[in-house]
Amino acid sequence: MATLHLFDPAADTVDQLRAIGREFHGRSWSLGTSSNYSVVVSRDPLELLITASGKDKSALGPNDFVRVDADGRVIDGSTRKSSAETLLHCLIAELVPALGGVPVGAVLHTHSVWSTILSRADLPAGSLRIEGYEMLKGLEGIGTHDTFEEVPIFANGQDMTELSGRIRDRFTAADWSNPKRPPCHGFLLSGHGLYTWGQTLAEARRHIEIHEFLFEVVARSRMLAAATRP
Repeated sequence: MATLHLFDPAADTVDQLRAIGREFHGRSWSLGTSSNYSVVVSRDPLELLITASGKDKSALGPNDFVRVDADGRVIDGSTRKSSAETLLHCLIAELVPALGGVPVGAVLHTHSVWSTILSRADLPAGSLRIEGYEMLKGLEGIGTHDTFEEVPIFANGQDMTELSGRIRDRFTAADWSNPKRPPCHGFLLSGHGLYTWGQTLAEARRHIEIHEFLFEVVARSRMLAAATRP
């Protein structure tokens, strides 16, 4: 079967990912060597261009990316290691479209203060419910503030195969029957951060920005409520 190339994994895509790294670092969403970003460069077979392991996202260089297959194996002939969480990117790119969601063109992961705090606080509930905010309309398929987003939360783990299995099980059990309104646009790892995706890199970047704004609103609203409680 012929390879279907969605992006040319050359200068333009790499430059966009480098710019996202600088922006997200500047907004305190990708500090130190945290976070990872990927773009789907081929759908059949599935191949991703993803940040190499252990790189400062504020200073990504042209060679700080690797190409991986659907199993997360580096296939570009380099000796660089891919991100430790490559399998999660591969899972999202493969699973979300298979369940009836959008064709995933990019996956972005951030480690913000607010997502870290909320993901631990709401882990017992299994999700973070965000309701009634105008900014929800920034998530693809949402056209009104009068709705909610239920962001799944998973206990963190270092075994990516086991963690991928838990995410797969929960996503498979969700209702993806409405392609214009998926059950979620991202998920949280407890004490870790946000994963989100989009049909394009620009859409995935917007989903990061919308989620991060809403996380801060929710967290600060809870703090204000606690401070004013008699």
